Amino acid sequence: MGRAHIDDKSTQRANLGYIRNAMKTPMLSREEEQLLARQWRDNRDERSLHKLINAYGRLVIAMASKFKNYGLPMGDLIQEGNLGLMHASSRFEPERDIRFSTYASWWIRSTMQDYVLRNWSIVRTGTTAAQKSLFFNFRRLRARIEGEGGNKHLSEAARASISTELNVPLKDVEEMENRLRANDQSLNATISIDGEDEYQDFLVDTRPNPEDIVIGIRDSQSRSKWLAEALATLPDRERIIISERHLQEDGVTLEQIGKELGISKERVRQLEQRAMEKLHNSLAARARNVSDFFPTDSTRYQ
Repeated sequence: MGRAHIDDKSTQRANLGYIRNAMKTPMLSREEEQLLARQWRDNRDERSLHKLINAYGRLVIAMASKFKNYGLPMGDLIQEGNLGLMHASSRFEPERDIRFSTYASWWIRSTMQDYVLRNWSIVRTGTTAAQKSLFFNFRRLRARIEGEGGNKHLSEAARASISTELNVPLKDVEEMENRLRANDQSLNATISIDGEDEYQDFLVDTRPNPEDIVIGIRDSQSRSKWLAEALATLPDRERIIISERHLQEDGVTLEQIGKELGISKERVRQLEQRAMEKLHNSLAARARNVSDFFPTDSTRYQ
């Protein structure tokens, strides 16, 4: 995502108006913060909440400016920051010895980071705390170690330094470097400026073609018919054993079949082996691979 998002003129004017109003709103003293926070928490006084939120819109703007280089709309960053400000106001405890602005800054940063990670790329980035730290600190550390190198690759020593400083595997540093160097590309984008061919036109479809599907259906129908005919030649007990042991998704054990038929486990095994030999001989003349008829692994149900 190399390029920054550019809003249209009406959106730019709306953002600018919001920023001007936010910067004109006076900050609050510690006592004012605590009073407004208590009135909101204890009495659900919305006027107090609005005053508390509006006083620290400038915190949101300052934080959004730090994330604008990720190519996302400034207005969206500000909206996410305001959500963080709302979370902070609902969880702030006035009794603690901490300023609301300090507490709110953490929530604002957190919501913006989550938004960047969700929208920076269609490929999910930074799923663990360590990977998130790597994502948001990679550019800064690269610039500090090797200067503004544009698109050049980091040296092995530089990657090792970042790995050590952020306490992440070297492999993660290499993968993040490649992710930050690449841009998302639409499959509908043309390969060249003058041509009409799109990237998706050259993708290989690995799905079976209609002819293969029809052949597969016919083969399946034939196998089902052959198996039914072969099973019909078996005695009742052998047919039950084969059906319950091999032709069901959850095959039963030899012991369970023995209880059902009133015979020993060993006797079930003998009947099963004899029935399988009969089926094999019957089906071998029709099919190249008899195992296709019995996808269940019989060793699972001993």
